[in-house]
Amino acid sequence: MNEKPENHENEIDDLKRQVEHFQQEKERVRAIVGKIGGVPKFRTKLANAIFIIVVAASLIVSVITGDRLRLLMIEVALVALSLKIIYLIHCMMRISHFKFWILSSIEWRINEMMMYIKQRS
Repeated sequence: MNEKPENHENEIDDLKRQVEHFQQEKERVRAIVGKIGGVPKFRTKLANAIFIIVVAASLIVSVITGDRLRLLMIEVALVALSLKIIYLIHCMMRISHFKFWILSSIEWRINEMMMYIKQRS
């Protein structure tokens, strides 16, 4: 039961280093998440605005011009919508891959901690 004060100090130092390492990891993950799914960038906002303008303009032109360009403009709108859906699926796949990477990292870290705890017991 009589443990040396040095042993307690070593444990406290180890805990402080682990907390500092955790803080660094937290900041690193926060930066990665910010890059992936943070606030929309100007390029994304511009692409969305162009998409909306193309779809709205093609639908308006199809109504105004009558039978002459109606089919062509509806097809342009459908192609634009299809491209947007494909892009959204691509973005969802990227997000799913990121989630898988995060969960794998957490699992690896938990396993590492379990082995460390077993060794110290």
